[in-house]
Amino acid sequence: QVKLVESGGGVVQPGTSLRLSCTASGRDTNWDVMGWFRQAPGKERELVAVISWSGASQFYSESVKGRFTISRDNAKNTMYLQMNSLKPEDTAAYFCADGPALRSGVTTEMREFTAWGQGTQVTVSS
Repeated sequence: QVKLVESGGGVVQPGTSLRLSCTASGRDTNWDVMGWFRQAPGKERELVAVISWSGASQFYSESVKGRFTISRDNAKNTMYLQMNSLKPEDTAAYFCADGPALRSGVTTEMREFTAWGQGTQVTVSS
C-alpha cells in the first residue's frame, strides 16, 4: 500500500512561483503514472498534470500549460510540480496521486488513480 505525502504549499502573491513535492513510501511507484490534481472550494477535483513512469510523457490541463512543469525523481521516490506565474485562480488544495503502471504514456482518467495524498494548500493572493 503506497503512502503519498505532499509538501511545499503556501500563500504567495500573483506572478510568483512555488514548487510542490510528493514523496511516496510503502511500495515502489517507479513504474506508475503519477499526477497532480487540485480542488478549489465549491468545485470538483480536477487534473492538473500527469507524468509517465520515465518522465518522458506528460500531460497538462489547458489552464496550467506553459506555466506549470511536472517532473519526477524515481531514485528519491518523489514527484514535483513547479508552478510559475501563479494566478489567483490557481488557489486550491493540491493532491498528488498514484496511477497505474503503464509501459509507456499516461492516463488522464481520475478513476485510475487509486492512492492519494492528504493535500497541500496553495493560496495566491495579493
